[in-house]
Amino acid sequence: MTTKEQIAEFSEGLELFGVRVYPMMGDYVVYFDEKPVGCVCDNRLFIKETPVSRTLFGDCPMLPPYVGAKPRYLVENYDKAELAAKLSKVAAQLPAPKKKK
Repeated sequence: MTTKEQIAEFSEGLELFGVRVYPMMGDYVVYFDEKPVGCVCDNRLFIKETPVSRTLFGDCPMLPPYVGAKPRYLVENYDKAELAAKLSKVAAQLPAPKKKK
């Protein structure tokens, strides 16, 4: 399980680029422009599979972040500015979040 300290270290500086990390069911969801683009599970970053993420993260292994989940790109050894730029491209392909009633 990922700790709050590990998430603080991961997300430090990413807020400047519009990345937000939100706790959900014991792990964390990574948002860019209020669109969920990935998750942090067991202190590992996983990015959703989209046509753009296939080109940007295609060299990363595809693993499920937890049992029963769809495989996602496991991203390791990243520069935060470069990661934020890639996440913006992934978010651009995702639908806008639905309005809550």
